[in-house]
Amino acid sequence: EELQRSTAQVGESVHRTTISRTLHKSGLYGRVAKRKPLLKQSHKKSHLQFATSHVGDTANMWRKVLWSDETKIEVFGLNAKRYVWRKTNTAHHPEHTIPTEMWWQHHGVGMLFFSRDREAGQS
Repeated sequence: EELQRSTAQVGESVHRTTISRTLHKSGLYGRVAKRKPLLKQSHKKSHLQFATSHVGDTANMWRKVLWSDETKIEVFGLNAKRYVWRKTNTAHHPEHTIPTEMWWQHHGVGMLFFSRDREAGQS
């Protein structure tokens, strides 16, 4: 629709399906952009440093680690989808993603939630 409006502004009338067909022939498809955490260069450096320092750790050592996950809880703002034109297998390229930040990254606050795996009887 955006391309259709752009062509109309220049005085040309091109149907939406013609635009879509031409983009598909070029290997471009409209997809919802993936959301990825915003990682600064310092984050990437510390992740790499951690990975290289633990590359030789045994499977037994990793069984002792308490794994947790971070989730996004949207309190304010929109959780709108953004569409991008991209080629196959490029979903995680930075130009096709939406960087996300947790609100506490700006306020120095953190939250931790625990859940219990009742099936396995473990916390």
